Amino acid sequence: MPRKTIDSTPLYDYDEALRTECGVLCGVDEAGRGPLCGPVCCAAVILNPEDPIQGVTDSKKLSEKRREELYDQIIQRVLAWHVEFVSPQEIDEKNILWATMAGMARAVSALETRPALVLIDGNRCPPGLEMPSRAVVKGDATSASIAAASILAKVSRDRYMCELDAQYPQYQLAKHKGYPTALHYQLIQQYGIQPFYRRSFLKKLGY
Repeated sequence: MPRKTIDSTPLYDYDEALRTECGVLCGVDEAGRGPLCGPVCCAAVILNPEDPIQGVTDSKKLSEKRREELYDQIIQRVLAWHVEFVSPQEIDEKNILWATMAGMARAVSALETRPALVLIDGNRCPPGLEMPSRAVVKGDATSASIAAASILAKVSRDRYMCELDAQYPQYQLAKHKGYPTALHYQLIQQYGIQPFYRRSFLKKLGY
């Protein structure tokens, strides 16, 4: 099958250079480290170099509508993907950093294809990965693979928070997605917390 082409982008160029050097490439990113409730979502993605996806970039630079559109394209067209949900309980037990590291490692391990190199967004790699890894600061704006993972992680978490919002409308989770806004703190003071809250994030409120 002839290779599909798109206008070359720095993100795809970055990946292609590494892929030529190392082989199968996996990008990993997370969403939801800062919120007071809900999971951290860790995504791992292996793009198909023969089927590049137009518009893949840092999820923070995309509108919600565009992220949703790209999410559907990514899960249909990549070689492998997985999104791991890290529970509030695991976050409280391990702390946010190590819970996120564990989630990233599980996301990579769940892939049906084994990558030759794992690119991790940020400044450290999860311990215990079975394959070589590399931390990439601002990776979601550098690597197409990490950018695709950032989109899957962000959309997965936002969808989950909207599902929680339908069950617990008093917290207005669809509006703030669990982040520590003034409104969110006010609603916590009014209604208390539920099992999906991270108690370790709410110690100053006495939880």
